[in-house]
Amino acid sequence: MPACPQCQSSHTVKNGRIHNGKQRFKCKACGRQFIEHPTQKRVTPEQIALIDRLLLERLSQAAIARVAQVSESWIESYVAVEGGRTLRAKKPD
Repeated sequence: MPACPQCQSSHTVKNGRIHNGKQRFKCKACGRQFIEHPTQKRVTPEQIALIDRLLLERLSQAAIARVAQVSESWIESYVAVEGGRTLRAKKPD
């Protein structure tokens, strides 16, 4: 079993699978759930700038997700948290 990325304990157990079929583990020491080899795709500053421009053009979130190559759920959370501030700050008069 892999070691816990948080506490480095080797007392881990299998704990189901994630949405794409990768094995999920749970640390018995700290309770953290993790996968062995995560693949995190970071959204770059260039992608965020593109997303901001497309939001100002009032494109649909699905279209923006396709163009910027991010998930629709990421776009939704971005708009909910940052979108209002970004659009108000950048909106031309």
